Amino acid sequence: MTLRIGIIGCGGIANGKHMPALKKVKEAEMVAFCDLIEERAEKAAVEFGAAEASVYTDYQEMLAQEELDVIHVCTPNSSHSPITIAALEADCHVMCEKPMAKTTEEAQLMIDAAKRTGKKLTIGYQNRYRTDSMYLHEACQDGELGDIYFAKGHAIRRRAVPTWGVFLDEEAQGGGPLIDIGTHALDLTLWMMDNYKPKYVVGKAYRELADTKNAANAWGPWDPEKFTVEDSAFGFIMMENGASIFLESSWALNTLDVKEAKTTLCGSKGGADMNNGLTLNGEKRGHLYDNEIQLETGGVDFFDGAGSDPADVEAHMWIDAVLNDKELVVKPEEALVVTQILEGIYESSKTGQPYFFN
Repeated sequence: MTLRIGIIGCGGIANGKHMPALKKVKEAEMVAFCDLIEERAEKAAVEFGAAEASVYTDYQEMLAQEELDVIHVCTPNSSHSPITIAALEADCHVMCEKPMAKTTEEAQLMIDAAKRTGKKLTIGYQNRYRTDSMYLHEACQDGELGDIYFAKGHAIRRRAVPTWGVFLDEEAQGGGPLIDIGTHALDLTLWMMDNYKPKYVVGKAYRELADTKNAANAWGPWDPEKFTVEDSAFGFIMMENGASIFLESSWALNTLDVKEAKTTLCGSKGGADMNNGLTLNGEKRGHLYDNEIQLETGGVDFFDGAGSDPADVEAHMWIDAVLNDKELVVKPEEALVVTQILEGIYESSKTGQPYFFN
């Protein structure tokens, strides 16, 4: 069986991840493309679409006219929730790009729609599908680290502010590096800990470098007048069981300690970090050890035919889950907690007070 797929939003993330990966899945056929800029949808249809693929500028029109099995939502954060809900109600399974939504309320409405319609909903946290992530998750599941009671989520760039699209627009995105890349680090950390019950957070968002003109930056200088989000944000998260997490994120920060989409874990039996490859540490027979895992030799189960590129593995496992009614790797309830915590950090920064979860 071949699934008929529609792409909503044909910008950077669709071209950089979703569409190239889906094109490699033989059971997937991209037959409809939607973007507010018609030329982008037309270009995507030519490059990635099936013969005579349709092009739209209105996603509601696309959902009404096309018979689709799966929708990939690759739009700004502010539209994730309404588009996802509309797609689910149009009898489509949905892969929504991260973060799940701008707010917890919007994310919950997405979950409610998935339950109401009986369709699958997942969120694009592709870093879970990396070789090091899969190995570490398996080690955590096997209890090698014991009880993970302290962790760090890392999403630090020195000068890599995205200057295209709406990344700098607070209204469209809901925030800056915290919601953009901090979300990946937090998702990885919670997944490893298998802990989705936050008690409270204390957080602070900063906008200290955003007004710099002609700044050194990986993608060229940003426009300070358009930079309406934070340039860095940090949070301390206390979980209900007493475990704690420190989350750090930045697009621009005066530091040499740069690391992105990584986690550090400290457990009662051992620890792990992704700083220089994947290293597990601990104590045996009265001596300390640190073992660097040789990931290039294989050994972690991947989806057959997907290779080891995280985006490809994500696409193959997602389509397989839809076709064969398998369990999702990224469950929407997990992604909702990520959004909940990020929202709490932003709120704590605004009020200067801890943010408690009900």
